[in-house]
Amino acid sequence: MEPYQGEAWITSLQEYTQNLGLHVDDLFLLSRALTHRSYLNEHPEALEDNERLEFLGDAVLDFIVGAWLYHHFPEKSEGEMTRMRSALVRTEQLAEFAVQIDMASVMRLGKGERDAGGLLRPTLLCAMFEAFIGALYLDGGIDYVIEFIEPYLDEAIEDIISDAVLNDPKSRFQEVIQAQGYGPPFYRTVAARGPDHAKTFEVEVIVVGQTFGHGSGRSKQAAAKAAARAALHSLGES
Repeated sequence: MEPYQGEAWITSLQEYTQNLGLHVDDLFLLSRALTHRSYLNEHPEALEDNERLEFLGDAVLDFIVGAWLYHHFPEKSEGEMTRMRSALVRTEQLAEFAVQIDMASVMRLGKGERDAGGLLRPTLLCAMFEAFIGALYLDGGIDYVIEFIEPYLDEAIEDIISDAVLNDPKSRFQEVIQAQGYGPPFYRTVAARGPDHAKTFEVEVIVVGQTFGHGSGRSKQAAAKAAARAALHSLGES
């Protein structure tokens, strides 16, 4: 049985942080950062889940990544840095950071969530990583978080630039929409035509119930990108 409670749980957290080269004074704070609400539902003796720390960590990451980009890329424009920041703090990237530090080994999830594959779900891993950053900030301050996160940013930004993530229309559209105060867009497959070996998919992109663009492609991903390009064009951002 995994050491989710008591002294054994705290000992496992000590070992985990030591392996990462971290010193955390408040291990109970860290424990809260790694506690999903599904665990709390099944273990009422656990006092609080990580959602408040997730909120804090999200804000801390936005600031740190923005400042890091400002100092490391003096030749970049505001728009370019905004796209780079969006790529660095997007759900998939933060989930990848969580995987790199083996966060799944110490996450506390309810049995139902765990059985449903929560340990592999990018949105959950992203939220856990944000909560973890929130806890590090409260425990050690902003400079401590910067020291921890910078090596991961150095590695990730190389991949982001080389893979042309910055020019991805879905990322650009999400950036434009969120700058206007809206939440993330939703991509819905509205049709799939043709035989299995040569299907054509049609996708529409929706924000707060309004369709902003349609696209088609030989895969759902290609169709979603086409929909995002159409949405950008409709907003004069193409």
